[in-house]
Amino acid sequence: MTSKNTICLWYDGGAEEAAHFYARTFPDSAVGRVMRAPGDYPSGKQGDVLTVEFTVMGIPCLGLNGGPAFQQTEAFSFQVATEDQEETDRLWNTIIGHGGQPSACGWCKDKWGLSWQITPRALTAAITDPDPAVAKRAFDAMMQMTKIDIAAIEAARRG
Repeated sequence: MTSKNTICLWYDGGAEEAAHFYARTFPDSAVGRVMRAPGDYPSGKQGDVLTVEFTVMGIPCLGLNGGPAFQQTEAFSFQVATEDQEETDRLWNTIIGHGGQPSACGWCKDKWGLSWQITPRALTAAITDPDPAVAKRAFDAMMQMTKIDIAAIEAARRG
């Protein structure tokens, strides 16, 4: 790992599976070195996967199989800027279809509990429109959505 700063994500035994899922799902993602325990330890045995180095869309990460002591929360999420509805649908449906759960306003969780914001660039442009009325219409439309519907956001933006 060459990065000086790496995001460490805590898993209850699924770090390697998660890393491979992210590498298949997101561009510019890959699985690197897998480190195995050199001996038995309180929650595992020699040879168990301890950590997995991987990148998600170019961001260096370390998956730590730390056990059940800590769970993922929405306090940390990956925000993925999508270019169009096709990309939005593909990423959302892949996460949900692989044991994930939908949430509100473009958020979803993967099967390991990690939160993802699948955020079309069109949504960001709409809710930051310099016209406060336009931004509010787009924001109000988003608040009614789970997966973001770009056509509905654009319709709200137009009024």
